[in-house]
Amino acid sequence: MGEFFVFSFFLGMLSFLFPLFLYIDIYLDVRENRAWFVLSFYKYFRVLGGYGEVRQDGLAFHITKKFAVLLPYEKMADTRKKFEVTKGFQLYRFHQLLETGGADSVYGVMLAAAIQATGGAVFSVLRTRHPFLSLKNGTVLTETTQLKLTLRTVAVFNGLVMTVAISKKILEAILNWIRKKRSTASWKKQRST
Repeated sequence: MGEFFVFSFFLGMLSFLFPLFLYIDIYLDVRENRAWFVLSFYKYFRVLGGYGEVRQDGLAFHITKKFAVLLPYEKMADTRKKFEVTKGFQLYRFHQLLETGGADSVYGVMLAAAIQATGGAVFSVLRTRHPFLSLKNGTVLTETTQLKLTLRTVAVFNGLVMTVAISKKILEAILNWIRKKRSTASWKKQRST
């Protein structure tokens, strides 16, 4: 019985420190006004998927055929603060492919060359800071008028980092609740006197 406990504890700690690879695949089509996305672990275990679109009142994310989430434009700044990424999440791969029209005009070719040059300059700076980062940038010119973007990013973290990030968010929520309770209690005390 003791060997089983030691063995299971060792496997649990090993899996807690084992790296997790989160794949984020995005395909954006401006003409369709949609961006399809998939979040998966190790590219094969799908966690979340659907598509998003721009609406007059905000961004709509359709997770299933019957479930959608609307993110109003007014609340976007607050949402960005809530989903702050900690330093434990490392970007491992960033690949992008841009499809644009203009293959038959000089301006389209110049635009594609400018996009490639800008991407190369940004990627060279990122490569000096993060030598392990896999970066790819591509541009495809087509004869039809279109603008499509394909992204694949991979982030690496482990169970320990995820536990610390979740614990941090829970503690922040508890502290905000305590502050709110205290301010409400002091307000009631002032009203009663």
